[in-house]
Amino acid sequence: MRRVLIRLSWGLLALLTMVAIAFSVYAYRTQTVVDGTLQLSGLRGSVDVKRDASDVTHILASDPRDAWMAMGYVHAQERGWQMEFNRRIMRGTLSEVLGPATLDTDRTLRALGIHQAARAQLAGATEEARTALQAYSDGVNAFFAQRTQTLSPEFQVLGIDPREAAAAGRYWEPVDSAAWSLMMALDLGGNWGNEVARLTALQVLDTTALWELFPPYPGEAPAAKADLAKLYRDLGVFQPQVQTSSMGDEKGSWFAQGIGRELREWTHELGNVEGKGSNNWVVDGSRSASGKPLLANDPHLGLSAPAIWYFAHLKAPDVNGLKGMDAIGATLPGTPFVVLGRTPEVAWGFTNTGPDVQDLYLEQLHPQDPQRYRVPSVDGSTEPVWASFDTRTEVIRVKGQADEVMTVRLSRHGPVISDAPGRTHDLIDSSRYALALRWTALDVGNQNVQASLESNRVRTVDELIAAFRHFYAPMQNAVMADRTGRIAYKAVGMIPVRAPDNDIRGIAPSPGWESKYDWTGWVPYEATPEDRGEQGWISTANQRIHAPDYSYFVTQDWAPPYRKERIDAMLAQTPKHTLESFQAMHGDQLSMATVRLLPFLKKTPSSHPLAAAAQTALVDFDGVMDMNRAAPLIYTAWVDEFTRGVIGARLEPARFESLYGKRLFRNAVEGILERDDLAWCGATGCLAASTAALDRALDRLGSMQGRDVSAWQWGDAHPAISIHRPFSNVGALAPLFEVRTATGGDPFTVNVGQYHLEKHDAPFANRHAASLRAIYDLADPEKSVFIYQTGQSGNALSPRYRDMSEAWAEVGYRPLQMRPTEWRSSLVLRP
Repeated sequence: MRRVLIRLSWGLLALLTMVAIAFSVYAYRTQTVVDGTLQLSGLRGSVDVKRDASDVTHILASDPRDAWMAMGYVHAQERGWQMEFNRRIMRGTLSEVLGPATLDTDRTLRALGIHQAARAQLAGATEEARTALQAYSDGVNAFFAQRTQTLSPEFQVLGIDPREAAAAGRYWEPVDSAAWSLMMALDLGGNWGNEVARLTALQVLDTTALWELFPPYPGEAPAAKADLAKLYRDLGVFQPQVQTSSMGDEKGSWFAQGIGRELREWTHELGNVEGKGSNNWVVDGSRSASGKPLLANDPHLGLSAPAIWYFAHLKAPDVNGLKGMDAIGATLPGTPFVVLGRTPEVAWGFTNTGPDVQDLYLEQLHPQDPQRYRVPSVDGSTEPVWASFDTRTEVIRVKGQADEVMTVRLSRHGPVISDAPGRTHDLIDSSRYALALRWTALDVGNQNVQASLESNRVRTVDELIAAFRHFYAPMQNAVMADRTGRIAYKAVGMIPVRAPDNDIRGIAPSPGWESKYDWTGWVPYEATPEDRGEQGWISTANQRIHAPDYSYFVTQDWAPPYRKERIDAMLAQTPKHTLESFQAMHGDQLSMATVRLLPFLKKTPSSHPLAAAAQTALVDFDGVMDMNRAAPLIYTAWVDEFTRGVIGARLEPARFESLYGKRLFRNAVEGILERDDLAWCGATGCLAASTAALDRALDRLGSMQGRDVSAWQWGDAHPAISIHRPFSNVGALAPLFEVRTATGGDPFTVNVGQYHLEKHDAPFANRHAASLRAIYDLADPEKSVFIYQTGQSGNALSPRYRDMSEAWAEVGYRPLQMRPTEWRSSLVLRP
C-alpha cells in the first residue's frame, strides 16, 4: 500500500510538473514580440518599432500610412482582448459569446445606433481620415490573421478565434475606430442620466424639493423655469405603479451573469456627468522657474485593467500628398492617433467640459397606433399631428439560445431609448409615451477623427486651436502651450443652441411635439469659451467655464468648484513652478468638500461605544484624505449613512437605490445640513439624523475593520481597483486580472478617488481616478513625464501588465521622450 501511495504521489507530482511546464510555455508564447523582424503585408516600407526604458512604443515610419498600420498592429499585439471586448460592446454583440446575461447592454447599444452613426460619419470624412483608419484596420487584421504570438487567456477561455474574420479584413474595420470615438463621447458627454434621475425623483418630489436635491451651480438659479412636477403630473407621464429597474436575463454562466450585472449598471448610468471629471492646468514663463510654460493633465476615468490608454510615439514624414505626424502621448487602442500629449513644439491636455448635448424628448404615442407619434403643428393648430417612427431591425445572436429580433424606433429627434430595458423603460407609461434621445455625437457632421489627425502635426498653439475646430463630442476643455511661450484654453466641441422660450433647457425630458424645445443651431466655434492666459496661468476642473453673463446656455450640471479652487490656490502660492511643484499638486489630497461638512460631524453627539475613539481620531483631521488615517474613513461612512437615512427616506428605498452610488447628492447634503432642513431631516432635526448616521457608520466600520478605531485606515477601504472585463467577476481569477493598490483622496480632491457606493462588496473603493498623469516641460520637452495605473501590456501573464501601478499610487512618473538615450527593444516590420 505504501508503495502504491508513493507511486501515486510521484505520478501526481509529475502531472503537476507537466501542467506547470505547459502553462509556462503557453504564458511565454502569449508575450508580445518586441525584438527581431516580422513581415507585415501591405506596408510600403520598413517600420521601426522600438520600446524605450519607459516602455513607450516608438513607431518610426517613412510613410504616414505605414505608421498608422503599424499602430494598429501594435495595439492588437498589446491590447488584443481589450479591443475585442470593446468591439463587441459598441457593436452590441456581447451576447454572442457571453449569453443572455449581457442582452440588456446589447439592446441599448443597438438602440443607440452607434455603428450606424459611425458609418454615416465615416462616409462624410476626408479622404485622409479614411486612409488613416483603413491603414490602422489593416494593421489590426494583419496581427490576428498572422498570429505571431498566442492569444491571451480571455480568448482561450471564451473560445473566441478572430483569425478567419481578420484574414478577410472584416475583424476590425474603419467604422469600428469611428465608433470607438463615439463610445468615448457616450461615456463622457451630456446629461441624459441626470434627466432620468430628475424624472425619477419627481415621482415623489415637487419642483422646489427637486432643486434642493439637485442644486444648481453656486450663484445660479435653476436653469428650467417650468414647474416640472406639475408638467409631468398633468401629462400622465409615469407608470401607474412604481417599478424597479429590470435586472435582465440572469441565464448563462455565473461569471457571464456577473459581467451582465456590471454592464447593466454601466448602461443605466450613461449620461450621468457627476463624478466624470479631470484636471488640467498650465503656467506661462512668468510663473515657471524655466521661463517657459509647464502643462499638467490628469483625466479622470473609470479604472480598468488594462488601462484605457496606451502610450506611443508616431513619426512619419509627408509623402505623396499625405501629411506626416510627429506626436507622443496617450493613444486609445482602437484608434491610430495620439489623443493627449505633445508634438516637438506643442503640448495639450483635456478635461471634460460636460455641456448639455443630450436632450430627452417625450414622444406622445397615437392612442390607436404606437408606431406613430405626435409632432409639431406647422400652422399653429391645436389639433394633434402624427408621424410614423422610422424603424430598423436588429438581430442579436445569443449564445445558448435563439437569436433575438429587435425593432428599433427612431423619431425626428433620434433613437427611442425607452424601448431598451433599463430605468427609462420602467419609468414612463409606455402605452402613452416613448423617450427619444437627441445627441450631438450621433450627427453625421461629427469630425472627431479629423481633429485628432491634424493635432498630431501641429507646431503652434494657433494651429492646435485650428485643428480642434473639427472636434465634435465629447466637448473638452483643452489647455495648451507651445515652445514660443504661448499658453491658451479653448472649449472644443459642439454646443446646441436652445430657443429663448425653452423653459426646460434640457434639464429634464421635454414634450417632443412642441417645437420650442427643439435645438435651433450651434454655438459658433469662435464663441465657445476661451482664455489666452493673461493671468499667467489657466486651470480647469469641470467647473463652470464661462462668466455668468455668457450669451449661451451650456449646462447646469457643472462639477462643484472644489478642485478648481484648490488648484488655483496652489498655483497662486508658488511664484515659480517646477516639475516638482506640479507633482505635488497632482498628489494633493485636501478635500474642500470634506472641510465644509466636517464641523457638522465633529459636533455630532453619540453614545456609541466607539464614538469617543472616533471623535479623538477626528480632533486634528483637517480634510486631507490620507490613506493611513482613520478620520477620512469615519467621515466618508458618516456622510454616506446620513445621505441614506435622510435622502433615502424622502425618496423611498427602491427609488433612492436606483439613483444613489455614483451620484452622491453631496451638494444636497450640504444644503440640508446648513439649513437644518426639517422637511428632509424630519421633526427631530438634522442633528438627530446626524447622530443616527454616525452610530450606523460606527457599527458598519467596526464590522469592516474591527473594534480598534486607532487601527482603521482609509486606504484599506479605498483601494484603487482597475477592473478587468469579464474576469473581475470570476472570484478565483480576479486577483490575477485586476490591479489593486491602496490610495487616499476622495471625489473632491485633486488627486481624485471616486467611489461607487452602490457596490456593496467594496463601497468605498477607488474606481474612478486619474487614468493618467502627465507633465509637459516646454523649456525642454524631453523632460516631460507620464504615468498611469496599470502597464502597457494587456496580457495578465506579462510582467508589463501592472508594472506602473505602484508608481502611479505614489504619484511617480516615467520619462516621456521622443529621443530616448536607450532602447529596451527593437522590432522591424517589413513589407
